[in-house]
Amino acid sequence: MGHHKLKRFAENLTFPNLFQVGFEELEKDGFALRGRWAEHFGNDNPITLELGCGKGDYTVALARIHPDRNFIGVDIKGARLWRGAKTAVEEPLENVAFIRTRIELIDRFFGPGEVNEVWITFCDPQPKKPNKRLTSPRFLATYRRFLATDSVLHLKTDSQELYDYTLNEVLPNEQCEIRVCTNDLYNDNPTLDTQHSSLAEAKLTQTYYERMFLAEGKPITYLQWQIK
Repeated sequence: MGHHKLKRFAENLTFPNLFQVGFEELEKDGFALRGRWAEHFGNDNPITLELGCGKGDYTVALARIHPDRNFIGVDIKGARLWRGAKTAVEEPLENVAFIRTRIELIDRFFGPGEVNEVWITFCDPQPKKPNKRLTSPRFLATYRRFLATDSVLHLKTDSQELYDYTLNEVLPNEQCEIRVCTNDLYNDNPTLDTQHSSLAEAKLTQTYYERMFLAEGKPITYLQWQIK
């Protein structure tokens, strides 16, 4: 393991906005803030999750423009989370937090109805393992355990396969309303319900991987839906 990575892991332990809880601890004691995130943030503002957040690009960018909301990035890679957590501490952004855990365990961290929005940005499309896709029925059922009614979910990906799978195979069987769908975010002009939807936040920031995909000429797909 490289020196820089070890240094980041050590610094992660000092960040008040980064929570790292092992599986055994979750099994034994649970997560102290589950159902009580308002105590951490000091308010009852709506919570947005970024799942598979990497360096927390969207978590941080959205928090900057929405001080009246709270944002939590989730990833298993501690060296990546270091960047987002450090930026939030340095600015400072008091409406930002991060959790280091596997997405499979995410419902252990939030109580029923505690989350209002989810962003899934450039996750692994799992081409050979549909059940592991973060938009699979298995994961959507997990999210519903902590999502409030009428919560909004976003999928932003370079994977046409993941986009098509979610739009055509998964969502038709879910209680939801598809609000925005485009298989070329930066070139299409999809019909929008302008009262409730906007592409502005989808174009707000570009992750490291997104910039790489765009440089390769890959179109970026975007899907937004609301659960009922």
